Amino acid sequence: MTAAAADRVRPGRTATAFNNTVAWLARRGLSLYGSKELAVRGRKSGQWRTVPVNVLVVDGAEYLVAARGVTQWVRNIRVAGAGELRLGRTVEPFAATEVVDPAAKVPVLRAYLHKWAWEVGAFFPGLSAESTDGELAAAAVRYPVFVVDRS
Repeated sequence: MTAAAADRVRPGRTATAFNNTVAWLARRGLSLYGSKELAVRGRKSGQWRTVPVNVLVVDGAEYLVAARGVTQWVRNIRVAGAGELRLGRTVEPFAATEVVDPAAKVPVLRAYLHKWAWEVGAFFPGLSAESTDGELAAAAVRYPVFVVDRS
């Protein structure tokens, strides 16, 4: 296994089916508990790549959290620095800034787990919304977080 492969968690069949359903709904304008479709240009191909995501709002700021680690969408958005959030025919361009400070990720990860642990908890082994700040900060390096800036 390469180092890059170790940085992410691949979804199983059930998760893949769920993701496909959420993406299908988002393309038709239906959000499942805040989900949207993220579109970002591929870092090698330049083609638009899409994946369903949960947009999290914490203290008025919007965030994208990569629950599965350093996935393809994370690599692409790091290079592109921008993307689109889509829901039906609504397309919202945004700039993305990665949060690199583990301590700054703690409130975002806590809120993410509080809201979506039922969906993504398996990707956060040993963690929950009730985990200590130290536990979340120690794990934060495994979970890329991006600020969504629509201005």
